[in-house]
Amino acid sequence: MDADAPTLRSLLARRDLRLSLAADDLEPAALDRAIRWVHSSDLADPTPFLSEGLVLLTTGTQFPPGDDADAAAACRAYVRRLATRGVVGLGFGTEVVRDGIPPALVEACRDERIPLFEVPYRTPFIAVARANAEAIAAEAYARRSWALAAQRAIALAALRPDGLGATVAELAKQLDTWVGMYDAAGELAREHPAGGLDAETAGELQREVTGVLHRGARAGSSLRIGDTPFSLQTLGRGGHLRGVIAIAAGDLDQEGRVVVTAVIAMAGLALEQQQGLGRARSALRAGLVQSLMTGDPALARRTSRELWGPLPSAPVVVGLTDAAAARVDGIAELLELWAHEKRGALFFGRAEDGLVLVVPADDRSIIHELADRFDVRIGLSDAAGYDAFGAAVGQARVARDRGFGAVTEFAEVSHAGVLSALTDEARALARAELAPLYDHDAGQGTHLVETLQVWLDEDCSHEASAQSLGVHRHTVRTRLALIERVLGRDLSSFATRAELWAALRALGPSA
Repeated sequence: MDADAPTLRSLLARRDLRLSLAADDLEPAALDRAIRWVHSSDLADPTPFLSEGLVLLTTGTQFPPGDDADAAAACRAYVRRLATRGVVGLGFGTEVVRDGIPPALVEACRDERIPLFEVPYRTPFIAVARANAEAIAAEAYARRSWALAAQRAIALAALRPDGLGATVAELAKQLDTWVGMYDAAGELAREHPAGGLDAETAGELQREVTGVLHRGARAGSSLRIGDTPFSLQTLGRGGHLRGVIAIAAGDLDQEGRVVVTAVIAMAGLALEQQQGLGRARSALRAGLVQSLMTGDPALARRTSRELWGPLPSAPVVVGLTDAAAARVDGIAELLELWAHEKRGALFFGRAEDGLVLVVPADDRSIIHELADRFDVRIGLSDAAGYDAFGAAVGQARVARDRGFGAVTEFAEVSHAGVLSALTDEARALARAELAPLYDHDAGQGTHLVETLQVWLDEDCSHEASAQSLGVHRHTVRTRLALIERVLGRDLSSFATRAELWAALRALGPSA
């Protein structure tokens, strides 16, 4: 930008105006405030007609003549009103009404920290106002020219091989600040300049970005981390966010926002175009998972080696997530990044009910990190070779569905036995099967359920059952015969005994 910003300092620097400060003991910042306009008035109270950020010019006709206490009080009240209204400077036209600037006015402006400057007789007020208007126009023209040049440079950057990375770098250069692009998983994918944020600020910013992505709504937001302001702009459609662009800057002016909007549009378009490629990649991975489940890993090995690197070396552990379809995209993007960084240590692909994860049996850190970051449940199989991949996926599914923690290994749930996996449907069938015995005991005061339970637990031994029940063995035989009649089942059949034993186990002691 070539033109000076329209400030009081730049206005005083105009030699053709011959303006001069009445006092030089001002704070430097007082001269660097932007001037929105220059207005002239000799009213005793012009504040109803002024707005914040103005410079006011006056000839002083509103002040009482002389330098007595009344004149000083009038000057103090006048300047105090200007300060309250947000006036950034006061120009006094000398030799029009008064010779020089009244000392009381100089003191009042010093007390209120308002810069006071002299406008000599030969400099008309209109020349001062016009000079500021020209500076404002020059500033606006320079900003528009900058915005056009910046958009042109960003458009050219987007044509480079890594269009997104080049676009982020060009935006950072144009805004002269740090810019980062986060993917749908909340990972910092690109930044410029590299390492431009300290670790603490970077971590806090990533947490903020992750929160924005989890809310899923398309929006812009501002925040401050320490002393650094940030602006966040989402990429993609609401409910299908593709990432976030973070800019280490506070409120941008209109031209700055236009440039950022152009970047958002181009980045969003590029990411939407990549989405189609991502879907194709996801479909290919899903196909390779199905190929592995057939027990023939040759195709998956060859395809993975050509596209992503070798499959993890056997023995492997297979994981299965419970991620809902709406969240799988974000997980998949992070896994793509990890698979690229850790070639040969991870393979993944969609299954019908989650993501299948394949890692070496001796390194499961990726599984635990994924579960912690996305708050998903993952089941893990026992270590297996690729020839038992289908069975391993089944183990992972059982571990996931029966586990309670973030990550559950199949070995943790397999010790509970087969019957512990019986569903509510199985228990309903068991109640129906044994209901006649429960009803008979309740109505006749018999002990058929207890006798059947003890007899089956004693491996169908009449003698052992009699001892456990404290009755004669002939009583046991009589009860078993009654059980056969009530149930209409033959207890000499192993299949019948096994089914009744399973039914009793399914219902448990509370039945």
